[in-house]
Amino acid sequence: MSSEETERRSRATEAFFGRRKGKPLRERQVDLMTTLLPNLMVDPAQPAPDDLKTLFPFAVDTLRLEIGFGGGEHLVHRAVENSSTGFIGVEPFVNSMAKLLGRVDELELHNIRVYNDDATQLLDWMPEGSIDRIDLLYPDPWPKKKHWKRRFVSAVNLSRFHRVLKPGGLFCFASDIDTYVNWTLQHCRDHGGFDWTAQEPTDWLTPFANWPGTRYEAKARREGRSSAYLTFRRT
Repeated sequence: MSSEETERRSRATEAFFGRRKGKPLRERQVDLMTTLLPNLMVDPAQPAPDDLKTLFPFAVDTLRLEIGFGGGEHLVHRAVENSSTGFIGVEPFVNSMAKLLGRVDELELHNIRVYNDDATQLLDWMPEGSIDRIDLLYPDPWPKKKHWKRRFVSAVNLSRFHRVLKPGGLFCFASDIDTYVNWTLQHCRDHGGFDWTAQEPTDWLTPFANWPGTRYEAKARREGRSSAYLTFRRT
């Protein structure tokens, strides 16, 4: 059995995320979860289309995947900024999904599709070479060493990324946790299918272009932590 097969099997019952629901949803949020969510949901139980661009009601030029979009601030900002790009956002936390749906409805965004469960299921469903960029921004760092196996960046998940990204596609990672930043650098190096694009320190200390910031980033700064912004190109 290969190391990736062993890891895949050992992670089969591990959650990459914590709780699924917080405080009760407001009436409007309940309504959006009932009426809007089904229209935006990607369903891996159905055969994947040959071209994921057909998930959107109009022609899109590129496709981006954001894993763990939290309150959706970054996803919405990018969708407004890049109206010809199709975005697929993954977020299992019910309250976060409801918050995103409110913004999608308010701004009448048509270039966002969502999935509300384990991102690995979606990655395994996607056609090979179908995504232009993957964003993993401030993922749960699982700071205790005994929980590091739950970190989303792993050999098996990087292979998932490598399969669904187009050649030259980007994997962008942001975190304020030094051990997770180093972990990601080491795992991408060891994988061998990703080139870190940084040429000098300012490249990874500078936020991504047109970066709107996130509430997690703001919390980190309040607590005195700086962030790293890593960009890897799929070879």
